[in-house]
Parts: sequence; C-alpha cells; structure tokens
Amino acid sequence: MVNIPGIADADLEPEPLDPSQIVSGEPVVTGKVLWESPDGRQIRGIWQITPGVVTDTEANELFVVVSGRATIEVEGGSVLEVGPGDACILREGDHTRWTVHETLRKAYHISL
Repeated sequence: MVNIPGIADADLEPEPLDPSQIVSGEPVVTGKVLWESPDGRQIRGIWQITPGVVTDTEANELFVVVSGRATIEVEGGSVLEVGPGDACILREGDHTRWTVHETLRKAYHISL
C-alpha cells in the first residue's frame, strides 16, 4: 500500500511537450512518476498541463482529475468534458485533442 498525501500540492517536474503536439497557446506539462512496476509496464503518477490545446496519442490509461477542466476529443469517437473528481479511461492508440480550459492535474495509472 502507498499513501500519497497532498497530491493536489505535490511538486512536479518538467515534461516538455513535442512542439508538433501544440495546436494553440503555450501549454506547459509537468508530472511525477510515483510508482513503476519492475517490468516497466505499469506506471502510476501525477500529471499536469496548463491552458492551451494539444494533441496526443494515448496509452491504456485510467485517470482521475484532481483539479482543473478540459475538453478531450477522441478522433472518431467521444468528446469528454472533464473536471475535478471525473474518472476517464483512454485506449492505447487513441488520437486525442485536449483543450485545457483551467490548469488540469490528474492522478493516473498507465498499462503499457
């Protein structure tokens, strides 16, 4: 068992975006891996992005929004409006467009 107090205030490290992912604005990404399985196929952590619009290709991920708001458009699929307390599942290979309205912080679990 791991208890991580203060997830909403945890210090995060820079995770620079590939410039080709930025559609508009000047979003900044930070994060912190909190746990990784010995084989590297399971990762849990915290991730944050400031307002702007970015694209991404997803991994298998479950996340819960800690703070902030965003609209996530899945190419050929759903449009998700997410905010504090929302849980989402993204599928490996999904192409997404994230419109971040308020700095978004999430706790995540990725399966590779």
